[in-house]
Amino acid sequence: MKKTTRILLLLLFITASTMYGQTLSGTVVDETNQPLPGADVVLMGTTKGTSTDFNGNFSLDVDTQSGTVTVSFIGYNTKTLTFSGSTDFGKIALVPSTEALDEIVITQTSYAIDRKTPVAVSTIRASEIENKLGTQEFPEILKSTPGVYATKSGGGFGDGRLNLRGFNSENVAVMINGVPVNDMENGRVYWSNWAGLADVTSAMQVQRGLGASKVAVPSIGGTVNILSKTTDVEKGGNFFTAVGNDGYQKYGATVSTGLLDSGFAVTVSASKTKGNGYVDGTEFEGYNYFVNVSKEINENHKLSITSFGAPQRHGQRQDRSTIERYRNSESGIKFNPNWGIKNGEVVHVEDNFYHKSQTSLNHYWTINDKSSLSTALYASWGTGGGGGTAGDTGLFSVRLGDSDQPIDLDNIVEINRARGAEGFGSQAYLRASRNDHSWFGALSTFKTDLSDNLALIAGIDLRTYTGKHFREITDLLGGTHVEDNSNDNNPNAVLKVGDKFSYYNDGEVGWQGVFAQLEYDNDNLSAFVSTSLSNTSYKRIDYFQYLTNDPLRETDKYNFGGFGIKGGVNYRLDGQNNVFANIGYFEKAAGFDAVFVNFNNEDINEDAENQKIFSAELGYGFRGEKFSANLNLYHTKWNDRTYTDNFSIETSPDVFTEYFANLTGVNALHQGIELDFIYKPSDKLTLTGMASLGNWEWTDNLENVQVYDENQVAIGDPYSLHIKGLKVADAAQTTAALGLDYELMERTHFTVDYNYFGNIYADFDPNSRGVSDIAELANEAEQAWEMPDYGTFDASIRYGFNLAGFDATLTGRMNNVFNTEYISDALDGSNHSASDALVWYGYGRTFNISAKIKF
Repeated sequence: MKKTTRILLLLLFITASTMYGQTLSGTVVDETNQPLPGADVVLMGTTKGTSTDFNGNFSLDVDTQSGTVTVSFIGYNTKTLTFSGSTDFGKIALVPSTEALDEIVITQTSYAIDRKTPVAVSTIRASEIENKLGTQEFPEILKSTPGVYATKSGGGFGDGRLNLRGFNSENVAVMINGVPVNDMENGRVYWSNWAGLADVTSAMQVQRGLGASKVAVPSIGGTVNILSKTTDVEKGGNFFTAVGNDGYQKYGATVSTGLLDSGFAVTVSASKTKGNGYVDGTEFEGYNYFVNVSKEINENHKLSITSFGAPQRHGQRQDRSTIERYRNSESGIKFNPNWGIKNGEVVHVEDNFYHKSQTSLNHYWTINDKSSLSTALYASWGTGGGGGTAGDTGLFSVRLGDSDQPIDLDNIVEINRARGAEGFGSQAYLRASRNDHSWFGALSTFKTDLSDNLALIAGIDLRTYTGKHFREITDLLGGTHVEDNSNDNNPNAVLKVGDKFSYYNDGEVGWQGVFAQLEYDNDNLSAFVSTSLSNTSYKRIDYFQYLTNDPLRETDKYNFGGFGIKGGVNYRLDGQNNVFANIGYFEKAAGFDAVFVNFNNEDINEDAENQKIFSAELGYGFRGEKFSANLNLYHTKWNDRTYTDNFSIETSPDVFTEYFANLTGVNALHQGIELDFIYKPSDKLTLTGMASLGNWEWTDNLENVQVYDENQVAIGDPYSLHIKGLKVADAAQTTAALGLDYELMERTHFTVDYNYFGNIYADFDPNSRGVSDIAELANEAEQAWEMPDYGTFDASIRYGFNLAGFDATLTGRMNNVFNTEYISDALDGSNHSASDALVWYGYGRTFNISAKIKF
């Protein structure tokens, strides 16, 4: 009896193990046989699932003998697999598809699909960002992408910049979940506003040239589309922490409910970052928050609300210095002239403080089998600005010792206190230039299949923006007040900390756009033709230069139309080879400053020329099992460009004065060739590489250029600008990269990247290029100083392991391993040589170590 009982129990155990203890495993790869980290694997009919690891591997325990699992990833068709018993699916290759983007909701209108969308594109996934970013600025993760030049600028936290095919951020469309974030007045992107975005990015896609964006945003250099995490299928989250050079510390957490039976899913992420900064006087502290709440109402409707932001404050290095000054400084390349000591404490004379939040409500509606409608309503509020000096700026040249030492702010405090005792205001003080804004928008896209091969996409893009620009006093430096006469409504004013001075005006910008696109796709051919129409309106309100009852205080609203048309075709020659071509022409409204050219409400350029852009591109792609590559040729002609050039000049020893020129009618030609490849000789080794050769030049001289000081006051008379034939500055026209990723053992990878940058020309100071005699414009302009070429090595090691039943990862990252000294940014001098150029050096060797535990 006992023996029979044991046999029955054994059979029951075996049966239960068979029925309720199945293990499913496999490796998810893309069309190039590369792993897809973060792909979702879900048991159909349940909320049970998992995500693939860094190598694309997954293991899922299920409690059913047989069934079906779905494998999905952003931008790819979902694959359905059946199983019976424990199953190793081996390699699971997902195929790119636009239809797979529904989970991104609005982003489906702007995401490019490999071998289908006829544009040059590179996609960086979350695992690569996590592995390679370290203490770099967010744009620097793209530096191994063809056509990209990314630097830290002055070196402050979040001060990084990005150029794409020679175009700066003003002319590169940046979108987060398909919503544009470029400033509506000047088009710029301030990456410090998004400093924590890397923590919640699921993928970042760079589309060079015309791009795949269907919203009515003409991107000249290209489009950077950042996709944040949406509904995480897997319940859980993670804790992470990191330490690095110069007191760098970061810690945070992400928690997700997963998809609940009620159809709700909530993801919350928060982090804090602080440090002393690599450059002297650039201490920083920043926070990041992200909240996503999604609700699957039914099979046809889904709602998702997302809110995120990254409030921060950091010291800056705004002013470049000569190479000689860096070499003579005790701090070397870390020297910063823009900070001081007051009462024994560090004071950031130049700093940045800002908080820009963005909240969007997305609705996705599957109308029927052929049609869908996606709509995003969004709002963004920004508050903050950048600090600087005011009053007698010559007092800020007094240092605590030699000229490379911090500013002696206590000296200014003593002077101001003495003046205060006699009833006078501060002789020198600190201020902030503020740009607070509110921004509201709506973006709605309708898609319908006209046939099996033809689809129509159309939509509207509406935005309204109000920017408040003013200066305020932030520190009287020991004084009692400031005497100011800049406000016509309050002459002979006595101002305290927090009061406005110098200028105070609003800029109101409206945008109305419509777009439509036809897409054709069959087995071998994909093609599209699209058009867009837009209207941009500008209005200016000035509270200082005009009395309250002056009708000139508030301008009329000025409208400027724009349009665009583009088309492209991609032909898949076979399963491995494809070719594509695209062409487009569009006109975009001149910038805000091109309309209100002299920063007042009287000198209005009502007939400001539209910026005119023509672009064409050819491309070839190869997709093999172990090797894949892309080759692109592009030609972009840009006429009547609006261009505001900022520069600071050392007007006397240790005294820098900020100037800027409002340039209109600038013409440029950008053309080049790009190559990138991936080679995987074995399952453990992956090699990547790219080369980009550009030729970017200004094609015409300019007349009637006016320079302004930092108070928006015209300096001197207008003059002609001699720039024809000069190379477009501030970006490497030649770049190359080689990368290696080797799996040392399971879940342990070693990565090394080499990046090379050449043909970088110093930006020109309009004062050094001005001529009073128009006849001189016939002469050939002397080329700006060409900065030395340079290359850097970065390396990382990533180790994954189990810790008390949790999935843990340790990552060590070192950037500029060999401590290469290089100049990343320069302003040309009158001699067009290294001797008088004002430069910023890039960072030397930096490192960080991070740990993440998933639960």
